[in-house]
Amino acid sequence: MAYGTESVPKVYKIFGPGNQYVMAAKQQVSLDDVAIDMPAGPSEVCVLADAKANAEFVAADLLSQAEHGADSQVLLITTSEELLQKVQQQVEQQLERLPRKELAAKALSHSCSVLVGTTDEMIDLANAYAPEHLVIQTEDYEQLADRVINAGSVFLGPYACESAGDYASGTNHTLPTHGYATAYSGVNLDSYCRKITFQHLTADGIRHIGPAVELMAEAEQLQAHKNAMTVRRLESLLMI
Repeated sequence: MAYGTESVPKVYKIFGPGNQYVMAAKQQVSLDDVAIDMPAGPSEVCVLADAKANAEFVAADLLSQAEHGADSQVLLITTSEELLQKVQQQVEQQLERLPRKELAAKALSHSCSVLVGTTDEMIDLANAYAPEHLVIQTEDYEQLADRVINAGSVFLGPYACESAGDYASGTNHTLPTHGYATAYSGVNLDSYCRKITFQHLTADGIRHIGPAVELMAEAEQLQAHKNAMTVRRLESLLMI
């Protein structure tokens, strides 16, 4: 797609998720040859949960990402030590029933659960992590949602599992990973659009903005830039 073939022309832009190898390849071809949507590599999920969260649901959400592959990462942030322990128990129980339990176990080995003191710490850590998928299973999920700054896609409430976003709820499935949610959005209709700007100036307009253009061009020592405005501004003054 990046270079084309004898019968297939090269594309302008490449879209789509992938693993660490796909992400590396996309970044490589984007240096010189073709545009890409964003860096989207190994899958990840961050779950925010309080004492009222359903431990079975939380564990299921963590495992749904862990089974993608050994390089996937899952993160639980909670204000409840009791819930943390219940989730760990549920993860162990549910893991044994998964056909891809070996891959999921490898992902879990470099994932973690974090116990914090307040919901402020919870949301601050999530924003710093900038996860691909952010699941908020707290009693005040609507209030916390307003404070989300960095995330690919956010799932609100106990029944909004990440799997729904993958297959049926209508949200995007190609999302920034590895902290790139601090700078990129997920693929959306705007990703397929280009913006072209147009400007038309009148003689009166030239008289108004001309001095500013000349001043800035001269400050950058771009005399030809200044002159392109000066010749027009002088002519516009003769028209008064």
